[in-house]
Amino acid sequence: MLLDPLANALSAIQNAEQRRKKEVIVRPTSNLIASVLRTMQQAGYIGQFEFIDDGRGGVFKIQLLGRINRCNAIKPRFPVKRNEIEKWEKHFLPAKDFGILILTTPHGVLTHHEAYNQHTGGRLVAYIY
Repeated sequence: MLLDPLANALSAIQNAEQRRKKEVIVRPTSNLIASVLRTMQQAGYIGQFEFIDDGRGGVFKIQLLGRINRCNAIKPRFPVKRNEIEKWEKHFLPAKDFGILILTTPHGVLTHHEAYNQHTGGRLVAYIY
């Protein structure tokens, strides 16, 4: 039974990274997972990814670069103000400027650096380092 598709997708990515796989297939798909993957790709943690329609909701095929030590979904999805981002960075990331927090904001899915620069808050979704 799938309760959190994003958490399942991130754990599949982390398990494949630990086994030094070159690619991983993630199912089921959602717009949130696509946005998080796009953010991870822009930050340089994963390579190309593509959506493949298999007639049952589709799958994501993701190329791995071997740069992820840990990635996980954050539950519950805590609300974060702009001035609280550093507190959450200390809580979830091992060192300053090492890794990213991913937030959903009114401007879309952003890293914590982008959210801070755009003077916006949001809800924490995941962390990657």
